[in-house]
Amino acid sequence: MDIIIPSVGESVQEAVLAEWFKQDGDLVEIDEPLLVIETDKVTLEVVAEARGIVAITVPEGETVAIGAVVGTISPVEGEVAQPAVKPEPAAVPEAPARPEPEPPAAVSPPPALPADTASLAPSVRRLIREKNLDPAQIPGTGPGGRISKGDVLLYLEKAPAGLPEALPVPTAQECLPDDGQPLEVRKPMTPIRKRIAERLLESRQKTAMLTTFNEIDMSRAMAIRSQYKQAFADRHGVSLGFMSFFIRACVEALKEIPEINAFLEWDEIIYHHYQHIGVAIGAPKGLVVPVIRHAERMNFAQVEQAIVDYVGKIKENRLELADLEGGTFTVSNGGVYGSLLSTPILNTPQSGILGMHKIEKRPVVVDDEIVIRPMMYVALSYDHRIVDGKGAVTFLKRVKEYVENPERILLEV
Repeated sequence: MDIIIPSVGESVQEAVLAEWFKQDGDLVEIDEPLLVIETDKVTLEVVAEARGIVAITVPEGETVAIGAVVGTISPVEGEVAQPAVKPEPAAVPEAPARPEPEPPAAVSPPPALPADTASLAPSVRRLIREKNLDPAQIPGTGPGGRISKGDVLLYLEKAPAGLPEALPVPTAQECLPDDGQPLEVRKPMTPIRKRIAERLLESRQKTAMLTTFNEIDMSRAMAIRSQYKQAFADRHGVSLGFMSFFIRACVEALKEIPEINAFLEWDEIIYHHYQHIGVAIGAPKGLVVPVIRHAERMNFAQVEQAIVDYVGKIKENRLELADLEGGTFTVSNGGVYGSLLSTPILNTPQSGILGMHKIEKRPVVVDDEIVIRPMMYVALSYDHRIVDGKGAVTFLKRVKEYVENPERILLEV
């Protein structure tokens, strides 16, 4: 049976074979993960469709077309698995090997240093070369009379005037650090990272993006979360987080300011009478934005469950292309990484994105008194071509009101 790269969407024509979970000749069971592929949209695990011995024909790191055969699964003879006959060694090099970064060329020893300096530490040889010193003139106090870095520094302090001029400091391409690792490493961008770069550049070039800011007193939301967190988890099986507060607040605000939930297509505005909310989630391969569909129909528990399900899919490389499509608005929480304030970039063709940030205690004025409150800066980036400043500011004020008074969301007032 052939191992074939599966289709992940009509627009995807090729993928990178990121990793093999099995070695050539290994036994694999039905539905056991075989390999991982990466496209410009998703990372996907490919499982075995039969039990047998794996024969790999395409190595890791190769770009392959959708539908390409990258290996085979041979039936097991009898009860005991018999390893398949491995291909001749000469056949393996025919496939292009995974590109590896080339280390900088090793630096030839300077002519001024005699051959016996090879036993010195790299840092000592570098210092002698930089200062253009004669190692024969430096008394060594190390084992066997070897010169240490301290010996060189002491010599420089006590050396008579007239030492030769120091040589220019080698550049990053001319030397290696003490641990022998290259100072520069060149790696190709993954398909997902390429796609992220393209989308962000497209957003900046093709939209009239503007950002407005506000701050939210998180006292009430934090108190409710603290009071009901355990009971919520016991009843629904998921933790109560702040993301559900903000998504529900955004849903209500989008109903009032529908242009932020709309798309601009040529000279027409497409209004959506539903709220498909994208949630930006950081993944090892890059940022992904799975979509919570019909968030307007969900309560807090359903929103939190949807987020947990997507996080699980991302960790297990089970995220599908359909999970990323159809969003009408996006919420991004940079606060989980410690961001105090930032400007989120639109996820085109959407017209708005809300940026959440770190909760930090700050002095604020409440009823003419200075008090300490847990505050969060929020940012709304929007496409000024279809969203006016008044609508954007009003939207952010509504989100602030709903989060500061979560009862309004529950009572829909």
